[in-house]
Amino acid sequence: MDMATIIAFFQNGGPFMYPIAFVLAVGLAIAIERFIFLSGAKSSNRRAFDQMLPYLQKRDYKNVLGFAQKSKAPITRIIAAGVAKTATTQKRDEVEYAMDEGVLEALPRLERRTQYLATLANIATLLGLLGTIIGLIAAFTAVANADPAEKATLLSQSISIAMNTTAFGLMAAIPLLLLHSFLQSKTSEIIDSLEMAMVKFLNMLGDSRTAAGNAGSDKA
Repeated sequence: MDMATIIAFFQNGGPFMYPIAFVLAVGLAIAIERFIFLSGAKSSNRRAFDQMLPYLQKRDYKNVLGFAQKSKAPITRIIAAGVAKTATTQKRDEVEYAMDEGVLEALPRLERRTQYLATLANIATLLGLLGTIIGLIAAFTAVANADPAEKATLLSQSISIAMNTTAFGLMAAIPLLLLHSFLQSKTSEIIDSLEMAMVKFLNMLGDSRTAAGNAGSDKA
């Protein structure tokens, strides 16, 4: 499909092609912004956890908290919440609850605006249908006053033009839905990585307590 065909297709679709194009542009802008943000969040979380890991393995919690204060990665705040909780309780469940709160605090930023893509896809589809219906109404009105010999030709041309709006609405909705699913899966992947890091910290905490308990029993 060359550029002239695309321009003719757009021009023949009627006035509703413009709001559909606007919806598509807004959806693509949101998708690009979310992709950049989620990609950055994923890499920053991984990099921050790798930097914190040596401190966690040495049980150097002072440096863990200091690093968390300097970092903007959500994983650092989650680990810091767990470390801070260990100062007041030895129960794994309570430490886990404190870290779960950090995961819940990170969720809104990760999921922000992604749900708009599904809404915009539905709006594009409905605008396409509305444009087609209005175009058909105008076509039948014009045919009613046309010469009988030209009615069939005029009607087929008018319907063809009116259907362009529905086609463009679907062409806008389908990629927006695909982008919505892709970004949702990317968000779920980041959330899973946060939960995995949380489990690793809890396991290291349990191992360190077990080792301390064994050392105490050996001295006894």
